[in-house]
Amino acid sequence: MNTNIFFSKIKHHHNQNLPFVLYLKPNSSNLIGILQQNDILYKVSDYSDKGFVFASFDEKQLILIPENESEIISIDKEITAFESIEADDLNLNHEAKKQYQDLVSKGIEAIKNDEFKKVVLSRSETVEVTEFDFVATFQHLVQLYPTTFCYCFFHPKIGFWMGATPEQLLKANGNIFETTALAGTQKVNSETEIRWEQKEKEEQQYVTDFIIKRLREVANSVMVTEPYSIKAGSIWHIKTDISGVLNKKSTLEEVIDTLHPTPAVCGLPKKKAKAFILENENYDRTFYTGFLGELNSSFAGNDISSDLFVNLRSMQIQKNKAVLYMGCGITKESIPEKEWEESVNKSMTMKRVLRIKNKE
Repeated sequence: MNTNIFFSKIKHHHNQNLPFVLYLKPNSSNLIGILQQNDILYKVSDYSDKGFVFASFDEKQLILIPENESEIISIDKEITAFESIEADDLNLNHEAKKQYQDLVSKGIEAIKNDEFKKVVLSRSETVEVTEFDFVATFQHLVQLYPTTFCYCFFHPKIGFWMGATPEQLLKANGNIFETTALAGTQKVNSETEIRWEQKEKEEQQYVTDFIIKRLREVANSVMVTEPYSIKAGSIWHIKTDISGVLNKKSTLEEVIDTLHPTPAVCGLPKKKAKAFILENENYDRTFYTGFLGELNSSFAGNDISSDLFVNLRSMQIQKNKAVLYMGCGITKESIPEKEWEESVNKSMTMKRVLRIKNKE
């Protein structure tokens, strides 16, 4: 199957208003399309299901594109990465800026009052799109962000989502697992050496410590790398790789519940931070900061495995507009103005894709 036939098949499927997911794993050339053959809204029942899962932040929506109800197609495609010009967008909306900075200030005050150590606060932003072509946009996405998990998900009863996320939630094959701790954000600049402030180092350590502590409840052994800097598009993060062997009694569901939502998208302690988010963000994240990916699948090989990612750097397409989502980790060291700037830098991940499309 060549590239034109592959994408034509997916376009035809979308024109029939049938569910599908199109995705490319980090640093891979294997494009995979899963085309559900009916429009039923399937849900994950007990994590023994096989297919592609698309889960909301609160896990109330655990959508499944089942392997046994779908046609699976794939092609090898050479991905050529390229950079695009970015615009300075820091003052795009004074009202949105004020609202977000007020939210961050409220979060900092709660931390100083010992309500929690860290909270991740997010916002959404709507931009106009004309003559949206999801195939062309997806192709731009994988060219811009080849080191991330790039996806395009559609279900007529859920909506149309796209994203390029740098964060793995969990990779599991049998009782062997891998995950990551990802935190800290810095915009790419001309300097060759990345310097991290104490605030970002602490934020990364919170995430790492939480994941290790929770995994030791379900694993025999846990191995951790030293933190290192990783580039995702125009943004640097601090990353730590974590791996190990699960206990014989541990289930995939237990491990996912242990990890999700991570402090990288929620906060610490998790329950208190989540309660603050739900009470104060004043919008519904839905699938943003949820998770998605292969569940007990054999799409990319003979081994049955799960390969799940956190739904960051994402957008929802609604007719002639795109709703973009971005969040920042707030600690006692946070400065509202800088968190706003960080959220704008993160919004550029999807804006770059849409602007490239709109210029052509």
